[in-house]
Amino acid sequence: MSAYGEGRDAGLQPERTRLAWRRTTLASSVVVVLALRQALRGAGAPAELAGAAVIALVWLLFLWVAHRRIRALATDRPRTLAPRAALAAVACTVALAVFAMAVIV
Repeated sequence: MSAYGEGRDAGLQPERTRLAWRRTTLASSVVVVLALRQALRGAGAPAELAGAAVIALVWLLFLWVAHRRIRALATDRPRTLAPRAALAAVACTVALAVFAMAVIV
């Protein structure tokens, strides 16, 4: 066995990835709460309420993807992230960033 592979602990990579998913989930939750607060502080127009509903739905989709990934990483041999799940996570993140910008502007 080579010197490179002897000291490697394969258990640390999934743990770091799981913690990164948790941090991303927490950050997106804060963004969603602030966006919803800003959207609902307005006059309560149907467009504002519809935007708040879309933000909440996108956030719930992201939470679902993140929860599944965090649970998968808790196993001894986690599987790789499926391309559809990765695409869903990226789409939700980009959508939440766009919604945040729309609320600010």
